[in-house]
Amino acid sequence: MRVIIYVEGTSDKNAMEALLEKLIEKKSEEGVSINFFAIKGPKNDRGGDAKKELLLNAPTKAVNILCNNPNSIAIILPDLYPRNKGFPHETFQQLEAGIMKNFSHALQKKGIQDERLQERFKVFCFKYEMEALILAAESALRDKLGVTSLAVTWTIPVEDQNHDRPPSEIVEQLFRDSGKKYDKRVDPQLILRDTSYQEIADKCPQCFKPFVEFIEGIHTEKF
Repeated sequence: MRVIIYVEGTSDKNAMEALLEKLIEKKSEEGVSINFFAIKGPKNDRGGDAKKELLLNAPTKAVNILCNNPNSIAIILPDLYPRNKGFPHETFQQLEAGIMKNFSHALQKKGIQDERLQERFKVFCFKYEMEALILAAESALRDKLGVTSLAVTWTIPVEDQNHDRPPSEIVEQLFRDSGKKYDKRVDPQLILRDTSYQEIADKCPQCFKPFVEFIEGIHTEKF
């Protein structure tokens, strides 16, 4: 079984591979290969354009993967923020519906009506951004910043931030207050690599935990 997970940029890819390293290894031993792919490379990492390209183009890539490999699963994992990129949406439900609509259109263009393909296509998201996971890894974040406490406060649970104050802004402020600059290319994976993914999932039960539970539940004979 091969699992392809499309994310916005290399920072998301590297962060997920670091955080989920043990889970990825465990699933590999069970015959499930899990691979993250960034829709944008390092020169154009993340941001609005990356999200728009992920929402509009990744469904077509997923269709091609699923058609060519019947023993595969395709997942799209974007940030919820910023809203309305690619199509109108503010909530995960609206984001999921829009992506599924694009997936259906991609199937129609190929003249495919096999509903089993849709069973192997899944949508999850970071709410509101991948940086919510960094806020959830508070101990590792303090170690990275070299502080014993964090002056900036945020909404708890960490997935309850909003479009006006997304998690990345909070993380960037925490770094500035510690005399450092947040580097999206390297800091997320450094913070998350020694963090328990189960602990992060428990602190992010709305959107990240369902994603983790789905990955945990994949078995070679399931699909």
